[in-house]
Amino acid sequence: MFKHVVSALEQHGFEVDFLVKRKDMLEDLVRQSGHDYYIVRKRERPSVGKLGLIWALFSMEMNVILYLIRRRPKMLVGTYAPVLSHLIGTSMIVCCEDDAEVVPRFAKTSYPYADAILTPFNCSGGQWDSKLTKYHGYQKLAYLHPNEFKPSWDIVAPILRDSSRPFALLRFAQLRAHHDEGISGITNQIATTLIEKLSKQFDVYITSERPLTPELDSYRISIDPMDIHHVLSYASLYIGDSQSMAVEAAMLGTPGIRFNDFAGKIGVLEELEHKYGLTYAIPSSEPQRLYDKVEELLSMPNLNEVFQQRRQKMLSEKIDVTAFFTWFIENYPESRRIMKENPGYQGRFR
Repeated sequence: MFKHVVSALEQHGFEVDFLVKRKDMLEDLVRQSGHDYYIVRKRERPSVGKLGLIWALFSMEMNVILYLIRRRPKMLVGTYAPVLSHLIGTSMIVCCEDDAEVVPRFAKTSYPYADAILTPFNCSGGQWDSKLTKYHGYQKLAYLHPNEFKPSWDIVAPILRDSSRPFALLRFAQLRAHHDEGISGITNQIATTLIEKLSKQFDVYITSERPLTPELDSYRISIDPMDIHHVLSYASLYIGDSQSMAVEAAMLGTPGIRFNDFAGKIGVLEELEHKYGLTYAIPSSEPQRLYDKVEELLSMPNLNEVFQQRRQKMLSEKIDVTAFFTWFIENYPESRRIMKENPGYQGRFR
């Protein structure tokens, strides 16, 4: 989300550090980008339960404070707000595209300590709504807007088993984040049924955060995280239980179905589904609806052309998020005042 923003800030004379949790592939992505970074949470996953989360947050707070004392940055920008950042006079801008009701722990531990909160226009800030600066865009447009991302077939073709055939991409998430408690997704049985249906028209590839059965593992594809969006862009269909990749597929105009218990609950995805028709959400209790939607999409003439037209409509109504974020950070706190008095100011970042 911040890669292109950081590049723009550095071109304008700013010095920028990354503070990174050892989570998934975050450290690898930052390392490959060539930027300086500091590890603020060394464990890949905090201990299970509330006490484990509290200890992980406390440990991270201490590491951030040590960094703040050493480096004395003018501002912190990110996806969480250190409780103690105000002690040394550091401004804090939080970026989030989840409704506060969907990520209550995050909201309670970050929003009270943020000076400003940047969210897409349709997000809810709960009791902290007055702190929100809302923009007409999505966080993932910061790296998937056409001004920032150009898909390359030369990257995708060598990854595929047969580059002459259209393909569908299945994504299985861990669903282990704190807000995923009690959330179900695509089971092995459902995955097997999906493959049977999709194989009539497409080669099928799986990218998965969780272990697979030997049968499903034969469909697994190895993709460098830096290349995943190129692959997603050329996919004829995406199906997964990940919120993030469902949004990314929509940004790229790739037909997508999200199958988990967040269906109907997330403002950004609700807008992408019901206003732009770029994605579909189906709860895990209704696998037959999932199969029916797959059949519907498989029978749709010119499926990818239709979704690219829908994507263009969405893009025409959204801003270049990288340009907006860069301006907002460079000109803060004046930028927050401008947006509060004149939200239409963001229209110049198209």
